[in-house]
Amino acid sequence: MEAKVVIANKAGIHARPASMLVQSATKFQSKIKLAAKGKTIDAKSILMIMSLGLVKGTEVVISAEGADADAAVKAIKDLVESKFGEE
Repeated sequence: MEAKVVIANKAGIHARPASMLVQSATKFQSKIKLAAKGKTIDAKSILMIMSLGLVKGTEVVISAEGADADAAVKAIKDLVESKFGEE
């Protein structure tokens, strides 16, 4: 299961949205990955997310494998599309 999203936050993914993303990802048993800028990282690692340097306009592919993969991808996609409650 995978989905594409575009980062819409003016400030991109900084510490607060990265923390929210990790909190959402850790609720699921599935292995969740984010792919952007030619790198693929574990969505349950705040350091890995911050290392991607996701700025406004960056396309990110969310993918998951496991029993709750569909729900995991949907939850992360919805979180990103909601701009993490900012703006």
